[in-house]
Amino acid sequence: MGSFEKIWQKINDGNSDANIDFEDICKLLQKIGFEMRVKGSHHIFRMEGVEERINMQKDGAKAKPYQVRQIRKMLNLNKLKEKI
Repeated sequence: MGSFEKIWQKINDGNSDANIDFEDICKLLQKIGFEMRVKGSHHIFRMEGVEERINMQKDGAKAKPYQVRQIRKMLNLNKLKEKI
């Protein structure tokens, strides 16, 4: 299992939403095909064909738990696991 699959599994499990590295999520989203734009502390991800935009901010070195939940919901809703 590659590193991106491990990150995906950690996000999808939902057991450790408060313990997922911010940079790991950013790399995963970019690997899937999201474009990242940074404005101040906001990291905004968008992808053609996906209606939702993801707006993330760091919480130290970790992603905020509610943002991990939003990402999990969006990835599953749009069936983006195949792109990992």
